[in-house]
Amino acid sequence: MQELPDVQALAPDTKFKLTRVGISGVRKLVRVRRPKQKTDFVLTTTFDVAVDLPPTMKGSHMSRNVESISEILEKSTTDPVASLEDLCLQISKDLLRRHDYATEAQVKASADYFLERKTPFGTMSTEWYTLLAEALAKRGDGSRKLVGVKVTGTSACPCAMETAKSLRNDATTGPGLTHNQRNLVTLLVEVPEAEVVEADRLIDLVEASQSAPTVELLKRRNEGELVLRAHEHPKFVEDVVRGVLSGILEAYPKLPDESIIFVRSVSEESIHKHDAYAERETTVRELRRRST
Repeated sequence: MQELPDVQALAPDTKFKLTRVGISGVRKLVRVRRPKQKTDFVLTTTFDVAVDLPPTMKGSHMSRNVESISEILEKSTTDPVASLEDLCLQISKDLLRRHDYATEAQVKASADYFLERKTPFGTMSTEWYTLLAEALAKRGDGSRKLVGVKVTGTSACPCAMETAKSLRNDATTGPGLTHNQRNLVTLLVEVPEAEVVEADRLIDLVEASQSAPTVELLKRRNEGELVLRAHEHPKFVEDVVRGVLSGILEAYPKLPDESIIFVRSVSEESIHKHDAYAERETTVRELRRRST
């Protein structure tokens, strides 16, 4: 059989190292088995995978990335994975094996996730969230994994509420008029390789930090009750981020000091043409110090 040229291995015209070279938007079905659940569940998952590229190589062998994902997932049909973040870590380590020229490999995954939730009104509803997972494997220097969620809730503006009260000379206590915003929170938590953090608990933590959750099905009375709930807990985007950070410290007191925490809150404005956001990327050590 004729030997084909390896163009990727040729020397590039300009010799710079590249931090990330890979593929994005790879969609696969992932079978997951959680310890406390009786049945497996299947996630439609999107992967982004990459390795670094030395200055001596023209290109990366990208087909190896697809091979790694596909071969590892073939095993999950009979032996389901424990979590998306563990799967990402497994793939990232395998990428280093396949790309012997690389010093680190990064894998990111996201998947639609549906939960049966009890609404603030006591009814049950199937709600949609996004699971997030990341892993970074370094040759000879350990690895790291992160688990996270994206949650859509509601925030009610406390500034507009107080301003509206003043304009109306409203001296009554309790919530006043304000504008609601759809609040989108992204949370990522680095966890030790051998430990598992339940995404369901992260979702609870985020929703507790918003003014109110969003609910797929609302009848008229429930709509009114949900609006009242949001107005009783007005939040800036800054309040939401700080609430999540505080919740992480309370819920996970044994997280290592060096664990990375990332929180981003975006409020899609209803009275402006722009949106508002706040975020914090930090370590658990810094949070414990209550540093600014």
